[in-house]
Amino acid sequence: MTAQTFDHLSTEEALGEPPWQRALRRLVKRRAAMTGLAIVVFFILIAVTAPFISPYDPIATSWAAVRKPPSAAHLFGTDDIGRDVLARIIWGSRASLLAGLVSVMLALAVGVPIGLFSGYAGGALDGTIMRLIDAMLAIPFLILAIALAAFLGPSLTNAMIAIGVTQMPVFARLTRAQVLSVKHEDYIEAARAVGNPQYRIVLRHIFPNIVPPLLVQATLATAMAIIAEASLSFLGLGQQPPSPSWGSMLNTAKNFMAQAPWMAIWPGLAIFSLVLSLNLFGDGLRDALDPRRE
Repeated sequence: MTAQTFDHLSTEEALGEPPWQRALRRLVKRRAAMTGLAIVVFFILIAVTAPFISPYDPIATSWAAVRKPPSAAHLFGTDDIGRDVLARIIWGSRASLLAGLVSVMLALAVGVPIGLFSGYAGGALDGTIMRLIDAMLAIPFLILAIALAAFLGPSLTNAMIAIGVTQMPVFARLTRAQVLSVKHEDYIEAARAVGNPQYRIVLRHIFPNIVPPLLVQATLATAMAIIAEASLSFLGLGQQPPSPSWGSMLNTAKNFMAQAPWMAIWPGLAIFSLVLSLNLFGDGLRDALDPRRE
């Protein structure tokens, strides 16, 4: 049997793989994406096990340990009122991950149905909905999030709602574009020809085929949401003191950059690492789910 025949058989076997298995195989080959996923999982484990691994109470103060540099007793040092920075980083991961996940889930829950309905219905209704979506997209993401958070009031819950509402137009626009690209495919026409009701066509035939780009966008949107939550907390519109948040830690640290730089280094590094990892994983996931790439 020739090498060309072996290549042909391996191609047929690859084509016979389930789509999810083929995507997983492609994803595993991408080292940057797997490294990003490992770091994200690491932060998730830290957030879940925070009560067990935190060396100190994150809100406990000690006037005898004000702005102490990193040491054996306090690995990341202490802040301006003697709180352990490592403990606050560990507990602060909960706020960042919760804001990222909940706000993106909210954006998906609202934006995807709007995009499905608008793209499938078409006509004047589609045009009206998309003009409203375009008006929201015309406002810079962070500016709109700040305005909504300020209107709703400072709290982590309101910050998550503001971020979710702000990200909703992106998912609605993406969903509509994907629906427009598949609703005239032959298998959709076949489903319509055999008498499937409209809701069944949308939910059983269109929606499953537009999930991959939505997953990729959700991963990248989570990274944006974490940055937005840190920004809102920095401005006093997110997680409220004394509860730890990476953004509020940076807000406090800006006043002590010369005397205690570690107060800013560690929360800044945590935000950078988590956001970069999510973006690396999102890029790898996009390549893995794209059938034109190998």
